[in-house]
Amino acid sequence: MGYIKEPKGVDFVIQSEPLTDKDRKEISEFIKKYKEKQKVLDKSKSVRGRKTTKKSENA
Repeated sequence: MGYIKEPKGVDFVIQSEPLTDKDRKEISEFIKKYKEKQKVLDKSKSVRGRKTTKKSENA
């Protein structure tokens, strides 16, 4: 791999603006709801995915 030069007038360094308290709270709430939803889905998958072994009447 070679060295890539930045074209004139283009800056490859990206700096994001700091989050506001409101943004942090919104992101935290979103993550909290997402995790709760995933827990419910994981529980339902484990119940639905369980196989029951029934003895055949012909055996």
